[in-house]
Amino acid sequence: MTSPIIHRVTTLDLAVRPIVWPFAEERRAEIRAHFAEKQRERPKIWNGRVLLGRDPVFTDGHFTSTYFETDFASFLAWRDWGFPDKAVFNGFGMGALRTSDGAFVMGEMAQHTANAGRIYFPSGTPDLDDVRGDTLDISGSVVRELEEETGLTAADYRAEPDWHCVVTGPTIAMMQIINLDMPGDVARARIEANLAREAEPELSAIHLVRGMSDLTPTMPRFVTAFIEQQFPPR
Repeated sequence: MTSPIIHRVTTLDLAVRPIVWPFAEERRAEIRAHFAEKQRERPKIWNGRVLLGRDPVFTDGHFTSTYFETDFASFLAWRDWGFPDKAVFNGFGMGALRTSDGAFVMGEMAQHTANAGRIYFPSGTPDLDDVRGDTLDISGSVVRELEEETGLTAADYRAEPDWHCVVTGPTIAMMQIINLDMPGDVARARIEANLAREAEPELSAIHLVRGMSDLTPTMPRFVTAFIEQQFPPR
């Protein structure tokens, strides 16, 4: 795997276009069988519509790309089969929750989800709810995922204007630092209380990261690369 590259940008220009994905069309039968197997393992996953990207360009503090609609089954097969279409990438927003005492807050995905056991910031593959006209609204996606996964709303935090775009192979994580006006232990307790009220929460546990020693193998490389930048060696 290539080393992560982090681009710090001020604007995202992500157009949504009606593009036919050859991978999804040509391997439809295999994709359908693969998804059926995954559903047997985790019956709660469903084949909704998602958005994937292509033609990413970083220049002068801007990120531009084109997104297209496909089904979750095709995305899952593309991911699980080692990203056979190299022209496509998975680009999504993440709310990098940072507390008043400098801790970052991450969630552990519940066992019924497609990423069970993985630990990262609130996020989600973009879907049709994130489209505004012919544009993908990643800022809105971050707000939506934060509320869905943690119960936090825009009234609870201050979002920094810049984006830290972490490129790791076929993945681009667009991270926005979200500042909470509360210490880590309070933030964790508040999110845990919200999870306890839900019948089937997306998260099974909340983790605080205060430095490099808190990183674990279950955190994706794009997350650990971001944390390494935030806590440089002294």
